[in-house]
Amino acid sequence: MIIGVISDTHSLVRPEALEYLAGSDIIVHAGDIGSDYVIRDLQAVCPVVAIRGNIDRGSFGDQFPKTEVVEADEKLIYMIHNIDEIDLDPVAAGFDVVVFGHSHMPSSKIREGVLYFNPGSAGPRRFKLPVALGKLYISKSGIAHETHLIA
Repeated sequence: MIIGVISDTHSLVRPEALEYLAGSDIIVHAGDIGSDYVIRDLQAVCPVVAIRGNIDRGSFGDQFPKTEVVEADEKLIYMIHNIDEIDLDPVAAGFDVVVFGHSHMPSSKIREGVLYFNPGSAGPRRFKLPVALGKLYISKSGIAHETHLIA
């Protein structure tokens, strides 16, 4: 299963992001969506699971949960926007992956067998950070991931 991973779009959906996400079975958006048309544009590619970030407020933000769990090929993915706000132990909870955003900096690391994956920000460039998103490749036998730099 291919999971497109995007975060911190801040109301900007780049054509390059949509092109990269094409072929995904599902897209997960790790918050700071910004507007309804971001979700609409992503849903034109494939189904979307999204959580709210710190800029997703009011009635717009209320339609998205603060955290979400996605199951893919018997692997569990926990989604949270700001990793500093995690209030559970992913290992004890049985999660294989934690997807997060907020920092705008792509990162991936494995801790105690759990992949912590931040695709970076696919929205407006912030400071000198790259514009990025990623993919998770999930199978019953394992998990692989990649980060894709747009600009």
